[in-house]
Amino acid sequence: MLILSGKPVFGGIAKGKLFYFQQDENEVTKRLIKDTERELKRFEAAKEYALAELEELYTTALEKVGENEAGIFIIHKMLLADESFIRSIVSRISDDHFSADYAVAQTARDLAQSFQKMSSDYIKSRAADLKDVCDRLIRHIQNKDEKRIELTEKVILCADDLMPSETLQIDLSMVLGIVTCYGSSNSHTAILARTMNIPAIIGIGAEKLSMLRGMEAIIDGYDGELYIDPDEKTLKRLARLEEEEAKKRELLKRFKGRKNVTLDGTEIQVFANIAGLNDLNYALENDAGGIGLYRSEFLYLGRNSVPDEEEQFYNYRQVVERMGGRKVVIRTMDAGADKNIKYFGLAKEENPALGVRSIRLCLMRPEMFKTQLRALYRASVYGQLAIMLPLITDIEEVRQAKALIEEAKAQLRAKNQPFREDVKVGIMIETPAAVILSDELAAEVDFFSIGTNDLEQYVLAFDRQNLMLESYFENRTHRALLKFIDITCRNAHKHGIPVSICGELGADLTLTEDFLKLGIDALSVTPSQVLPLRQRIRTVKLEECRQLPGAKAHAGVT
Repeated sequence: MLILSGKPVFGGIAKGKLFYFQQDENEVTKRLIKDTERELKRFEAAKEYALAELEELYTTALEKVGENEAGIFIIHKMLLADESFIRSIVSRISDDHFSADYAVAQTARDLAQSFQKMSSDYIKSRAADLKDVCDRLIRHIQNKDEKRIELTEKVILCADDLMPSETLQIDLSMVLGIVTCYGSSNSHTAILARTMNIPAIIGIGAEKLSMLRGMEAIIDGYDGELYIDPDEKTLKRLARLEEEEAKKRELLKRFKGRKNVTLDGTEIQVFANIAGLNDLNYALENDAGGIGLYRSEFLYLGRNSVPDEEEQFYNYRQVVERMGGRKVVIRTMDAGADKNIKYFGLAKEENPALGVRSIRLCLMRPEMFKTQLRALYRASVYGQLAIMLPLITDIEEVRQAKALIEEAKAQLRAKNQPFREDVKVGIMIETPAAVILSDELAAEVDFFSIGTNDLEQYVLAFDRQNLMLESYFENRTHRALLKFIDITCRNAHKHGIPVSICGELGADLTLTEDFLKLGIDALSVTPSQVLPLRQRIRTVKLEECRQLPGAKAHAGVT
């Protein structure tokens, strides 16, 4: 028996044959060229092909693994649009007369070296993203086809490392576990394993796993051990371990069908965030109390035109019907910023996160917006549907949206199409302006949902796509953000409307008690986090005195 040790990234036991995926290495030799204009055109063409591929990958990832994990391809697109990155390649072609592929390879080498010199493990791990992007460019420059991982049986997948685009194209139903020689806990492979509940070990070392292909092995994803040709003693020990962990998972299932109540009897709603119909199965499997965030922009991505009313109606109806009367909150199209849709024909913006996006885009294109609203209201007769407006900054935006809602309803009446009049309309609190105006906004809407992803970046002036800042804000929860949540809850409850959190922080179990003590009524998280969150809620005891975490008293906040 041979034992290889690495770093566990997702617990679990997996037994099966090792399948080693050998990535193609792009062969790039130093070549000087005379016709620099022709070489620049080759590079530009390759860049456009790469951008188109990344757009397709983003759409596929959104459906398979959700918005957070799909965001890696937005980062890849941003790298391809980065001026200093492009300038470095162009300079090497124009000034040094390097061939396009060699110019990309040299730029990649220099950037990778600078990444490795940084102290942050997070930044170091982004070297894999850089390699993925540059390999994609070189492949198109050299006019080569992409190598895919083809699996014909269930296996333990092994590789030196896996690029984001490679992991996305795997048939994950055939993957028992994942082992890589390199990588980090922040790598896309690790994130994917955690998202899809696949036992995984990274950083196993430089051992030639390729020499072990086809051998029987077992992964201990709890301790980070890979056993090659395991003996009977090891098999029995790991079988007992897996049995114990399975019992723990079964204990979580006890919470299915039961109310989520704190130790002192306060009921808290736990919902699921989804990006499409595929996610709905996971929400139902984990017994979510409803859908707290359905990202409807998913319907608009990966296509050449706006989805018509019938297609949207079909999708919304499916979700509402299958949730069997449980609440379904559908966010109106939240496109723009990092979710660029080419056929909208939006002008390039210096700062798209602060530009034409979300509710602004919908109000600028009222006919498109009313198409979505009609589909939503038609679906409302099949269950408990609520509509949520994103990126609100002013009360006038709410009033304009409500006016368009009335126009859409009038159009449905004219066609004798049934809909519910009592559909709840709420807003996302994800801008400082919405927090400051939350007292007035609460009088206009039926509920608030705090989008911590955007609120965090706007409150802290923190670009979520900036790799340097990601490490800077790592493992921090800023008091300013908590204070904004506190203000929002106070003003919502003053007007008798509920408040939920639907951003990533909602799944942080270390913050659950803080959120509930600030007055959060519901939490909406990825489906896999529903049961752990429900368990956590049952350990919380709320106190009469509401205060910001980590403080005994604050002026204006008690």
